[in-house]
Amino acid sequence: MMLVEFIQAFGLIFIAEMGDKTQILAMAFATKYSVKAVLVGIGLGSLFNHGLAVVLGSYLSNFIPISTIQMVAGFAFVAFALWTLQMEEDHKEEKKMKKSFGPIMTIALAFFIGELGDKTQLTAITLSVDAAYPAIILMGTVIGMLVTGGLGIYVGRKIGDKVPELTIKLVAASIFMFFGLTKLYGTVPKQYVNSIYGIVFIILIGVIATVRVKKLWKMHKSLNASKYVGTSKRLQEYYQMMDQDIKNICLGNRYCGDCQRSGCVVGRTKALIKQMEDWDQHILVYEDKKLEVLRDAKKERVLEALVTTLRILSNEQIKHKELKTIHQIRQNFEKILWGTSIDVFTSLRAYREQVKAIAPELVCSLDTMLEDT
Repeated sequence: MMLVEFIQAFGLIFIAEMGDKTQILAMAFATKYSVKAVLVGIGLGSLFNHGLAVVLGSYLSNFIPISTIQMVAGFAFVAFALWTLQMEEDHKEEKKMKKSFGPIMTIALAFFIGELGDKTQLTAITLSVDAAYPAIILMGTVIGMLVTGGLGIYVGRKIGDKVPELTIKLVAASIFMFFGLTKLYGTVPKQYVNSIYGIVFIILIGVIATVRVKKLWKMHKSLNASKYVGTSKRLQEYYQMMDQDIKNICLGNRYCGDCQRSGCVVGRTKALIKQMEDWDQHILVYEDKKLEVLRDAKKERVLEALVTTLRILSNEQIKHKELKTIHQIRQNFEKILWGTSIDVFTSLRAYREQVKAIAPELVCSLDTMLEDT
């Protein structure tokens, strides 16, 4: 019995959280903090949130008949299925958290607030009302949150957006609907199940689900289109900003004499920004002495331009050809800052660790600028 309750609690929370805003929130936090801090924060936030839910659910069962509670739970699961068929808004919880909290408390508060009144908290309540072992339900729901959070972080880093949010939501909604209808069939009096009321209920649920799926599909297409439009606009703004930044970084003819154009790391970056096409690799002939002067005189501006470039590279919607050019720009800024370039960029967190090994004196400035942008 204990194992059954654990599997049920774990399974339903796992399904409910796949593609949910809190799983996306876990991915977002993982770009700023260590995976360990994120998982501890998820565990604490979920423990307090679902602990309240389990206490409330167990308390209700002392006053209301189990059959009635199970019937309500069935309706709740059907409602969860319909609720799942909507696009989540961007994670606002994270933006409300103050920097004065440590990473773990920030994440825990974000998850606690994010789950208040959410379908996962309501799922914990409905599961605990007729549970023989409420503590096992709590354990199952918290572990379910941890696994989905960890899976979200892993998938987000390794696979990206290959599994559409729409697909995840349709599968999750179908499973919730199955559990809900099964529970209702076993608890609603047979005279209602086998009558016109049962038929009307099924038709009504079918119509609502169809309408929501159509709306979800339209939003899915609209969001995809707007992502690409937004990406294009951000790229345009980025190149305009880089054009101005590289002019500010350049030491000018008074120091260099005649402009060396693509033979100079700054001139080459100018060319990349202007022409936006693939270039053959050339040996940079910018003298070490000039790089040292550039590094000392324009370090802050170069670092700002590098941070802007890193933010653009974190956008998953940018096409491969554009990414190649932007990576070349990034590597040119790196050569100015510390004399060499980083070949592979996978994530901001991994990049920070590489910079820490190459140029530890720049890590604090890099962190500050990344937080401010």
